[in-house]
Amino acid sequence: MPIKYSYSEIKKMTNNFMDKLGEGAYGTVFKGKLRSGPYVAVKKLMGKSMANDQEFISEVGTIGRIQHVNVVQLIGFCVEGSKCALVYEFMPKGSLDKYICPQEGRALSLSYEKMFEISLGVASGIDYLHRGCDMQILHFYIKPHNILLEENFNPKISDFGLAKLYPTDDSIVPLTAARGTMGYMAPEMFYKNIGGVSYKADVYSYGMLLMEMAGRRKNMNPFADSVSQIYFPSWVYEQLNTGKDREIKDAMEKEKKMVKKMILVALWCIQMKPSDRPAMNKVVEMLRFRIADATKAFRGST
Repeated sequence: MPIKYSYSEIKKMTNNFMDKLGEGAYGTVFKGKLRSGPYVAVKKLMGKSMANDQEFISEVGTIGRIQHVNVVQLIGFCVEGSKCALVYEFMPKGSLDKYICPQEGRALSLSYEKMFEISLGVASGIDYLHRGCDMQILHFYIKPHNILLEENFNPKISDFGLAKLYPTDDSIVPLTAARGTMGYMAPEMFYKNIGGVSYKADVYSYGMLLMEMAGRRKNMNPFADSVSQIYFPSWVYEQLNTGKDREIKDAMEKEKKMVKKMILVALWCIQMKPSDRPAMNKVVEMLRFRIADATKAFRGST
């Protein structure tokens, strides 16, 4: 179980919050070091008293019970009135968003093969959340910023602030408000007439993530050369339907096949109706298929 730390211990391990790693909607992350030696990432939560806040309770309770190679490990937490923090294992390579659209001086571009390995790891992690615990864990916050990378670029799913636990036999879950980030949120979060909210919402978010990884660009790109390319998934779908393969520069034949497979799986995951999307175990299976089998499965699903 996660260790409970005092706020003074949190301040000490972060050297009074000296080294800032990043900032999100729910808090700021600082680099820290445990007395036993390892580096950690300390998420200092912002705002009012968080002791009874649902998102804090959710994150501690959810991730505290998870042990998986593709899910970030929660080491400890702190609750002292309005001062709350979460202590995670440190991921030296940062978040995936820096590598999907690398900017000069920020990060190196990864090979297509490494991107494929990362996509498979993320899929395995989500599949574990959905099927590997006594309760299904719906993340609702899958996006590049929440995929962290170890030294060898093994991916780990992080940020469980919006996660919800449900019995494994619950196919549809009750939600009173949309959860997630625009661009990655499933359409059923807004349009109730296409189907109820379920684990398929995470599948949709993963599909949007996978499309960005395959295309090495954001799905929405106002600076695209052609208006038809502004929404990347629609443009890719049209290209595939007309028998055109997207040109991939500086890639070997093996890598081109990997990218095509990622795009096929992504398109399958982002279908409008939740019932048309695959479960995550099927996604993992399809990513491991030969490209011919993946293409055949995709044609049969559309």
